[in-house]
Amino acid sequence: MSTIEPMTAADEATIAAQLGRPPRGVLGIAWRCPCGRPGVVATAPRLPNGTPFPTTYYLTCPRATAGCSTLEAGGTMAAMTDRLGDDADLAAGYSRAHESYLADRERLGGEDVPEIAGVSAGGMPERVKCLHALLGHALAAGPGVNPLGDETRDALGEFWRRPCLVD
Repeated sequence: MSTIEPMTAADEATIAAQLGRPPRGVLGIAWRCPCGRPGVVATAPRLPNGTPFPTTYYLTCPRATAGCSTLEAGGTMAAMTDRLGDDADLAAGYSRAHESYLADRERLGGEDVPEIAGVSAGGMPERVKCLHALLGHALAAGPGVNPLGDETRDALGEFWRRPCLVD
């Protein structure tokens, strides 16, 4: 599990600007952009209003979010899903990523949310349904944990090299 840093008031303001709304259920910062701003937050398995929330690692970086949307529109998810059926090693790595995600959620209090038991994010372990979730996991957990999240990161290149979209 990645190190979850406490969220400061400045972080909360940045995340609100990134999302265009106040953040909900944030437990802390799971990954920071090299500029120091939050890029991935760790979210509680149950939101304050009681809603189950399976996306433990929520991507907030606007540049990364836009890049993931572009990749999704270009058919990347379907191609990745097809590869899962053809590549046993990739499928095994993706299954391990799913288990890692579930273990992280449990450590954050997910055992108390039976509605999402066994459900990770991004379509894991059988399909690819959200590159945003896979990239959030890959950035939070580090290289080698989520192979398709790592591929998404690599496809985006060094998205953080340009100035951030949030002042």
